Amino acid sequence: MKQEVLVVAPIPPELRERLSSKYTLIDAKPEAGSVFSGMPIAVTTSMAGADEALMASLPDLKLIACNGTGLDKIDQEAAKVRGITVQNTPDVVTEDTADCAIGLMYAVVRRIAEADRFVRSGKWKSARMQPSRRLYSKHLGVVGMGRIGQAIARRASGIGMKVSYTGPKPKEGVPHEYVADIVALAQAVDILVLSCPATPQTRHLVSRAVLDALGSQRYLINVSRGSVVDEAALIEALEGGTIAGAGLDVFENEPDIDPRFAALENTVLQPHVAAVTTETRHAMADILEAAIDQYFETARQG
Repeated sequence: MKQEVLVVAPIPPELRERLSSKYTLIDAKPEAGSVFSGMPIAVTTSMAGADEALMASLPDLKLIACNGTGLDKIDQEAAKVRGITVQNTPDVVTEDTADCAIGLMYAVVRRIAEADRFVRSGKWKSARMQPSRRLYSKHLGVVGMGRIGQAIARRASGIGMKVSYTGPKPKEGVPHEYVADIVALAQAVDILVLSCPATPQTRHLVSRAVLDALGSQRYLINVSRGSVVDEAALIEALEGGTIAGAGLDVFENEPDIDPRFAALENTVLQPHVAAVTTETRHAMADILEAAIDQYFETARQG
């Protein structure tokens, strides 16, 4: 008889196929206050997470397998107290997310998405598009010089951009200028890209003051989390021309995003897919499958 694995959120088909070939998947999310015994493993995603109430309803839970990098929606302190291991998939998303950040820069700064709409609408027959801006020789500011931030910086340097960054402290071995204050960084750069984690400290880090400092000829790119940006201030900045444009992969209330975004011609929108490639999906499935296999093998050996 196959071991049972609880799936508490929709998971990618690649992961479901892998796990269902070995285990019996139980698709259910226990209600708060209920007790669901006999389930040592729960599979979730970064967007769905796992809170303390879920953990309390699963008294035999030993492993949370999280498809994704972000752990901001998983109560890590509650997991630690209960002796629950949390396995996420951080490293495999780095390169694809960095690729997407560069792609969003081209899409919004070179107006590629806008140009596509221009041609499809038939406007090319009677009008000319306004010029875009170049990326070569521009100054990029990276907020969060972790794995993804460094991968973005490498790519930006390769296309002739100057790179500066901010974060809690300078990163050893990073060859780019460190700027301690995000407002000062925004004042200095042409494009500000967000690649920092979602934490209480980074909530609304990009405030009205940061957007004002960025200015009307500059751009914001977000492949981090929606909570890092004050969205009300961002929409006002985009509507009023306080900044030139934005490329956004993430939003505060996904997927129910503010409808005002849809009307903004100076903004490129994505449905949180920066790391969603076939290659990354399979690599993430590899990690979680191995973690689950290892748990059951260890338990079998006693």
